[in-house]
Formats: sequence, structure tokens, C-alpha cells
Amino acid sequence: MSITRPGRAPRPAVGGAPEALRLGLHFEPGMRVGLFGGSFNPAHQGHAHVAETALRRLGLDQVIWLASPQNPLKAASVPLETRLTSASGWANARHVVSDAERRLGARYTIDTARRLKRRFPAVRFVWVMGADSLADLHRWRAWPQLLEEIPIAVVARPGSTIRALTSPAARRFASARLPEGAARRLAFLPPPAWVWLTGPWNWTSSTALRALKTRRGGNPDGAS
Repeated sequence: MSITRPGRAPRPAVGGAPEALRLGLHFEPGMRVGLFGGSFNPAHQGHAHVAETALRRLGLDQVIWLASPQNPLKAASVPLETRLTSASGWANARHVVSDAERRLGARYTIDTARRLKRRFPAVRFVWVMGADSLADLHRWRAWPQLLEEIPIAVVARPGSTIRALTSPAARRFASARLPEGAARRLAFLPPPAWVWLTGPWNWTSSTALRALKTRRGGNPDGAS
């Protein structure tokens, strides 16, 4: 398991970045890396399905699970450390859980993408999301700029296909959509570029898990 931790006192580092901004992420030049953001409250098999589908279908070297300090579109969540611990159960050499957004001070996805690209200019980043996120992408801060900043892979999720593929984002950037068979090219293409990845569906959701825990008398906001 790999969860990043706060760095030492600031001092000059490679590329001029202060030591405090060394994110605990270790990439080789030319690596293809998926950035998978979420609250992970709790992390579950559906998240792992999205991350693993992107890893395999895009030919990625790693997927970084970026646990959001606080999703601006959701009510106050459980502590970040709790959600990092939940997500860490799915971590391995190729699925890395990180608090990089907290370290970067990035509240919005557009800021995260820009700052990581500046910090690691030799890495080919792709933003990874489930279909439910594409359906609501037009509610995100600076969403057109996000699509013009980084290639995006969308993994089909049950119940979200029609909303996602008819969403404002999908319609506006329809001409930037790749054929699914070209998915392994995505990381090498200049944005805007996105691909829709189909496959076996996983029905697990954080909402359902929290509801089940509530019915069983547990903490509805706890991670399991």
C-alpha cells in the first residue's frame, strides 16, 4: 500500500520545487499515468473496476487514486485520512493512493491537472473517471478548460450511459472522442481527446454502501 505523507521542511529540490511539494509520486520520463480523482467515501470495488479498466485498456503504467480533500459539489465528507485508509485497501504497485491534492493545495480538478503537468512535464497524464462523472462534468469548475488541458478516459458505469453520452461535455467535445479501439493512443494525443471504455459493469457504489451501513446501525459516513 502506498499513501503519501507530509514532507520535511522546505528546501530546494529538483526542478526548483520546494521539498514540501515533493508528492511521494515517483515517475520515469515517458510513463503513462492515469489520474483518478474521487472522495472514496468509502472506496469500493466499483472504483477499483474503473481504475483497472483504464489501466489495462489504455496501457497505463500506473493509476494514481487522488483522494479529494473536499469535493466542492458534495457536503462535508469524512476526514481525508479515513478515506485514504479506505482507498489504500486497493493499492499496489500500479494503483497508488495519494493525498497529492492536499499537498498541492488544489481544490478543483483543473488546478490539479495543471499543477501535476507542470511538476512532471515528461509524464503523459490521462484523467480517469466513471460515466457518472462525465454526466455531471458541466458542473465542474472550468470544465471546458479541463478537456483542453488533459486527455480523458471515461469508463462505463451502470445507470449513467445515456446521461453521460448526451451530457453537455460529451456533446460539446463530440469531435474529440476517439474510437474505443484507439484507446491505447489516448495518452499520446494532444487534448482535447477522450475515449469511452465499455466492458462488464460493476454495480457497487459508495452511496449504496453507506446506506447499507446505516441500515445495519453503523456510522453512515464511515469507511469500510
